[in-house]
Amino acid sequence: MDFSGTATSDQSGGLPSAVKDTARRLLVKLGAAGLGLKDVADGGGLALADVEAVFPHRDDLLTALIVDAYNGSAAAMERADQAARDAGAPAGARLLAVARALRAWSFENAAEFTLIYGSPVPEYHAPGSTVPPASRTPAVLAGIVRSALQAGELAPPRRAVPGPPLLLPAAEQLFGGVPEAPFSDIIERGIVLWSSLIGLLVFQVLSRTHDSVRDESAFFDYAIAVAAEGIGLTVPVGEHTD
Repeated sequence: MDFSGTATSDQSGGLPSAVKDTARRLLVKLGAAGLGLKDVADGGGLALADVEAVFPHRDDLLTALIVDAYNGSAAAMERADQAARDAGAPAGARLLAVARALRAWSFENAAEFTLIYGSPVPEYHAPGSTVPPASRTPAVLAGIVRSALQAGELAPPRRAVPGPPLLLPAAEQLFGGVPEAPFSDIIERGIVLWSSLIGLLVFQVLSRTHDSVRDESAFFDYAIAVAAEGIGLTVPVGEHTD
């Protein structure tokens, strides 16, 4: 049974939305591992039986929250990318725009960010229904890299990384196939960029850089520009605000 919903359906109200809204508030206090259906019922002034009617088990509720978090964060990136494209921005500027959008969403929704990118929840195993929403984030990045490749905006890598292809078929399919040399490892490099983005956000959202750099938003832009060099893309680092 799928109660995952979307941000749009949340706005329309209803019991599933009320339960999820309460659960999101409690995530800040209890964390995902401490979240229980009774906590949600008590926190939302609901009968436990009503909560269990829409989310029979805690894992059903966690899955719904995870799906919503992936969809919400990806939607922010997609909107930023569309706005950048509408403005005629090159791929580097698009990348910076979507990275900044994900950063903004992550700080505004820190508990949900931690739910999807933090430590695994003990005894919870994400079902297959979480995969398509989770794939939206790398799909945005892949679209930008693919556009840059097609537009001739990528510089060839300075050296080839030795070894056999490291990709699973799903990764090749998401990108639309493996490009020819000298960009035949661009998908692997794109995965490095993706993981660098998420790792950087983990550091910033969990306050791992605040005592190391003077301006965290400026450092974020700088780090994205450095990571983008690995795929041969120039990111125009401009003005920023915290």
